[in-house]
Amino acid sequence: MNLLPIVVPALLLGAFVTTHVALSATVAQDRPRWRGLLALIVPPLAPYWGWHANRRRLAVLWILAFLCYAIALLVALR
Repeated sequence: MNLLPIVVPALLLGAFVTTHVALSATVAQDRPRWRGLLALIVPPLAPYWGWHANRRRLAVLWILAFLCYAIALLVALR
């Protein structure tokens, strides 16, 4: 039994969720603070507001983590 199609998407989902929470928390440090909470609930807002708040590294990491997870999920479902 090959566990690779199960383990890789799970690990990448963990990386994506961790990056999302970190980015939302850093967005919440600036005013208005409600953006951090809204970015936590509506995921596409996190990299957008993170980019505009000069958290560009985290925003790019968020996008890369999402893309890697999406690709791994598509490969695993295939």
